[in-house]
Amino acid sequence: MDIESNGGNKRVFHRLGNKQPQHHQFQQQKVCFHWQAGRCTRNPCAFLHRELPPPPSSHHHHQSSSSSTSTSYNGASKRAHGLGGSGPKNDGFSSRKNPNFNNTWGRVGAGPPKKLERVCNYWVQGNCSYGDNCKFLHSWSIGGSFSLLTTLEGHQKVVTGITLPSGDKLYTGSKDENVRIWDCASGQCVNAIPLGGEIGCMISEGPWVFIGLPNMVKAWNIETVTDMSLSGPVGQVYSLVVGNDLLFAGTQDGSILAWKFNPATNCFEPAASLTGHTLAVVTMFVGANRLYSGSMDNSIRVWNLETLQCIQVLTEHTSVVMSVLCWEQFLLSASLDNTIKGILSLCGMFDSEAKPVVLCSTNDNFVHIYDLPSFMERGKIISKQEIRVVQAGPSGLFFTGDGNGQVRVWNWLTEPKKAM
Repeated sequence: MDIESNGGNKRVFHRLGNKQPQHHQFQQQKVCFHWQAGRCTRNPCAFLHRELPPPPSSHHHHQSSSSSTSTSYNGASKRAHGLGGSGPKNDGFSSRKNPNFNNTWGRVGAGPPKKLERVCNYWVQGNCSYGDNCKFLHSWSIGGSFSLLTTLEGHQKVVTGITLPSGDKLYTGSKDENVRIWDCASGQCVNAIPLGGEIGCMISEGPWVFIGLPNMVKAWNIETVTDMSLSGPVGQVYSLVVGNDLLFAGTQDGSILAWKFNPATNCFEPAASLTGHTLAVVTMFVGANRLYSGSMDNSIRVWNLETLQCIQVLTEHTSVVMSVLCWEQFLLSASLDNTIKGILSLCGMFDSEAKPVVLCSTNDNFVHIYDLPSFMERGKIISKQEIRVVQAGPSGLFFTGDGNGQVRVWNWLTEPKKAM
C-alpha cells in the first residue's frame, strides 16, 4: 500500500504547494494522511485534521506566482493557488461551478472513494472497520443485472463440475473426489458421495448424471437409483458431452470415446473412438450437427456427428484450448495463450430479458460477463481463487465453482439494481 508515516504525508504536503513553507509555524505541522482518506481512528492524532492554509504573501507575491504558474509548476501549483484564496478561476474546478468543491480537495460531498476491483479480506472475515469508505469491494460482483443468492460450502478442493438434473437437487463434483448433492430449497448438502478418484467433469442428460474419473466414466440414473461404470478411457476424463444420442468422453491420452445407450440391455455400449488429438481433450461442445473438441495440443478439431469423421482442424491457438462454445453461426474458443490473462471457460446463456450473454472465466479470479453480439462488458464476478466452472441453470439461475471449493448460486434480475 502507498501509506508511509513520513513519505505519504510528505507527498500530500508537496501537493498543497510544491515548495517549502515560508513561515516557521508550518515547518513541523503535517496533515494526517489517514484523515484525508476519511479513515483516521486516532484520538488524539499527532497530525492535523485540516488542510494547511497557504503561506502569508503580499499582493506582489500573488502577481509573481500567478505569472509563473503554467511554466514552473504546471497543474500542481495551479491547484495550490486555487486553494490559496486568490479568487475563483474559470477552470471548471471552482466552487462557483461545483458547490461540492472546497478547500479540502473536494472531499466533502464527493461520496465514497472509487472501489478497487479486489474483494476486501476484512469484509470476507466480517470485521472491516472502514465500511462504505473502504477502497476494496464489499461484494462478490460488479454490475447491476445479476445478484448472489447463496454460497454452498463443503468441497475441499477446486470445483470441476456442476449440474442440475432435477428441479430440487443440485449436483457438484470436485477434485476432492466427492460428489455433493444439495437441496435447492434449503441450500443444505444432503449427501456427499466419495468416488475414490479426482472428478474431472460432470454433466447430466435426462435422468442420467455422468461423472469423469480416472480411467472411467461413472453413470448414475437418479430415477432408478442405479449406477454403472463405463470403462475404456486412458487417464483422467476431462470433458463430457452428449450429441446425436451418443455420450462422448474426452480423455487424457487425446482420444474421444463414444457410447450409445441400448434400452434393451439398459446399458451403454461402446460406439466409436475418435483419434487425432495428440494430448488431452479438455473441452467439447455439440452444435450444428458438429462435435467441437479442444485439446492441450493447442488445436480444435471439428467432427461430423453422423460419420464421426474429423472434417477440420483449427490451429490458430498457441496454448491449451480450455473451452469451446457455439453461438449462432460462430464458434467461440478460449485458451491460455493470452499473455496477460488466460481464459479458463466459456458459458453462454440468456439473461432475464432473453438477451444472449457469454460468461468468460479468466485465471485472474474474474468472470467477465459480455453482451452478444457486441461483446460489451456488463459486469464481473470476483472470487478468491480461479473459477473453473460456470453453469447455466433454469429459471434465471446460474452457478460458479471456484478453486476454493465454493459453489455460488446467482440469478438474473428483472430490474437492475443500483450501482454501489
